[in-house]
Amino acid sequence: MNLTTKDEILSRFLNAKNEPISGQQLADEFGISRTAIWKHLQTLQDEGYTFETIKKKGYLLTTTPDRVDPARISSYLETARLGHTIQYFEDITSTQTIAHELVRNGARDGTVVVAESQSAGKGRMARPWESTKGKGIWMTIIIRPNVLPHQAPQFTLIAAVAVVNAIKSLHKSINPEIKWPNDILIDGKKCTGILTEMIAEMDGVQALLIGIGINVNQQKEDFPEELQNIATSLSIEANEKLNRAELIATTLKYLEKYIDLYLQVGFEPIKTLWEEFSGTIGKRIKATTLREVVEGIAIGITSDGVLEVKVDDGEIKRIYSADIEIEKPI
Repeated sequence: MNLTTKDEILSRFLNAKNEPISGQQLADEFGISRTAIWKHLQTLQDEGYTFETIKKKGYLLTTTPDRVDPARISSYLETARLGHTIQYFEDITSTQTIAHELVRNGARDGTVVVAESQSAGKGRMARPWESTKGKGIWMTIIIRPNVLPHQAPQFTLIAAVAVVNAIKSLHKSINPEIKWPNDILIDGKKCTGILTEMIAEMDGVQALLIGIGINVNQQKEDFPEELQNIATSLSIEANEKLNRAELIATTLKYLEKYIDLYLQVGFEPIKTLWEEFSGTIGKRIKATTLREVVEGIAIGITSDGVLEVKVDDGEIKRIYSADIEIEKPI
């Protein structure tokens, strides 16, 4: 784990289960002075953590802010690879942009870039993504699978299955559905977008950058007026505030699980899970591609993750990339 000394100290407190820790004990553990320990605690207090001094016992962590810093995420992490290197930012242009730079500098498989806010978050087709500070999950996971370039789009579907499983495992009252290829909806409103970008050469993939944006703790007024009727958050749907760090760690757990499954046995089990969670299959849709508009019933996805649509004359068309609009019943 690539935690700084400050984050290592915070991890000790997060795992202390409301028990105080002495400054001398921390100084001995980390091989630094008690003054240095005190300075790290002051920095943590500036970030919103609060500590109480217990006479003859040490420091007790009394307040934990809602942050997605490495120590918080790591305290929930159950993965072998994903999230063991975390690059954390308060404010950033885009986690995808930083991830591209990290790949060029040799970032390891499983590196996660996460931010409290983005000023230039992006979705598919270079669309902007609204990234409210401290309310959502804005992250990019760098993976380096041994796959060919044509397999890259399948990782968007793998990520969607992982996010749905993470949400459902933590919040059973929420019923998310996947809209092909990269959105997760709740009651028809968008709560999650996924953007997979590829860095590749002719003979293979160097890295995939899986960007995941999840609306977690926003309330309706946090969204711009033009989005309030089409966007939602997990908090709105669950009627409670959610733990963002725990959701990140749980998403990474499922993402690693399904990536490994895919690499071992192929796409078929992912396809089955995706179709189980799909809010697209069986619905009448309008798919706008670069060349045409296709209307019909979405009947499934292929073993490559391509959407199949049965149009009104019975022909089955394959959609590789498109904007999808699910038509409401009359």
